[in-house]
Amino acid sequence: MSTSVHSHFSAAANRYPILAAFFSIIIFLGTIFLILQEVFTPVGKRRPPPGKKWKLPPGPRGIPIFGNLLELRNARQEQGHKIHTELAKYGEMTTLHLGSKTWILLNSKRVVAEIIAKRGSLTNGRSPMPIASGIVSRNGRSLLLPPSQWTEKRRVMHSLLSGTAMKQYGSWQELESTQMLAEYFFQPERWYRHHYRYANSVVHRIALGERLVKSGKQLADLQDVVTLFVGSIGTSLVDWFPELDKLPRVLQPWRKHWEKLGDWNEEVYKSWWVPVREKVENGTAPPSWVRDVLLHPDTKFTGNDQEAMYVAMQLLEAGSDTTREALNIFAMAALCYPDKFQKAREEVDTHCGTETNFRLPGIDDLEQMPYICAFIKEILRWRPIFPFTPDHVLTSDMEFEGYHFPAGVGFVINEIPVCNECEDPEEFKPERWLDGHETDPAHGLWQFGGGRRICVGYRLAFRGLFINVARLVFCYDYDAAEPYDSKQLNHHRTEEPFPVKVTPRSEQHVNLILNEGTRLEVLEDSKRQI
Repeated sequence: MSTSVHSHFSAAANRYPILAAFFSIIIFLGTIFLILQEVFTPVGKRRPPPGKKWKLPPGPRGIPIFGNLLELRNARQEQGHKIHTELAKYGEMTTLHLGSKTWILLNSKRVVAEIIAKRGSLTNGRSPMPIASGIVSRNGRSLLLPPSQWTEKRRVMHSLLSGTAMKQYGSWQELESTQMLAEYFFQPERWYRHHYRYANSVVHRIALGERLVKSGKQLADLQDVVTLFVGSIGTSLVDWFPELDKLPRVLQPWRKHWEKLGDWNEEVYKSWWVPVREKVENGTAPPSWVRDVLLHPDTKFTGNDQEAMYVAMQLLEAGSDTTREALNIFAMAALCYPDKFQKAREEVDTHCGTETNFRLPGIDDLEQMPYICAFIKEILRWRPIFPFTPDHVLTSDMEFEGYHFPAGVGFVINEIPVCNECEDPEEFKPERWLDGHETDPAHGLWQFGGGRRICVGYRLAFRGLFINVARLVFCYDYDAAEPYDSKQLNHHRTEEPFPVKVTPRSEQHVNLILNEGTRLEVLEDSKRQI
């Protein structure tokens, strides 16, 4: 029978060669499609082992093979975050299939607390990202690493949270903040650059031990490293189909582009790292986290020199960029809500603005200024810096409230609906945080992540924001220089992100700034443009 069919098909092919070629192409493409569909099936759609059955929350249907990658791309490009809100309409959790990965968006504080915090031992993984984590980052940025590669780096970074370290770092934060206040006075039109200079200089001092003396180009290069790294996350289809990374190198034409970016990233890192490491080796390095922890023999960091470099430099990236953006959001809030700004000023004046006690606020005032702390938490809620957190991947199967999730599924905090889970979410209301936990940046707020992968320096970052917000509220007035859109923050632009006119509050405040700048010997540095 098969011989007969074959002979008939051969005869038809000889008689209608074009039609036969067409059908052959269709069969070939169909076979390739089925193979691709099987290989790239998302984690959440793969066949469970005998005796198990997966059950995931609802979500948008998506398209074959690519799933919901189009929705995700649109969410990244859209400024108003409407897509984040739309995705939350499926309930407290939304399932997205993204290439061969599956994300579960967490759309409420309740499920974030249950899954990210309470089940942190199961949800502390990361999904493979061959481009952003592998090629661009040389598998060195712990933010994207799985537990097996992340734990050792996390261990050495935990020293940043010790009480002794926090006290020392606080004095450095106050010094750099004093310079920033003077920079505001001498170069008010560059207010946004002063935010970045402050943030980078503080972390540079903490991590590498010296005050920042880098050129404007060197600072710009490091900012570009951050921007291009963040831009690489999820940009390549290889990060959504990590199986492609197993192809022979000759079949990976994309590698050349990303390797060039990775090489440049590493060269910028080395220009900052090598001089510091050499000073540690020859005994001339000042006190720093690198000298006293990372490279100290008692710490016994097991990584090589390149791994140590990436651990140190990612502290500069994370600590400087997020602080800069938060201070920009503060400036926007000052423009949009002068009544809240004034209320914050009244609190600072009560403690620092009297005739007998006229001084700059300091880190020791934190406990006495709950409204300033609430103001900062509202800054992070009102305009979230991270609309999505990095995925928290299940390291083993998990059941939760009737759902059955397979290992490898990633849980992602959908920050927009989570941050908007309050009354009048579009309004800037620091009062919503006056709950007795004002000084705890992680209480009720998930912008620092959560669970075992919470940002290791979140308390240090909050203290730095406190010093600067309290001082800027105390010393300067903010007005709009031109019309602006409160949702267009334009953080990644090198020029002014939105039009602001900054003026000193009074001659008395100017004298206070200049006197403090003179005492701390930062006045001349504050006149230097970067």
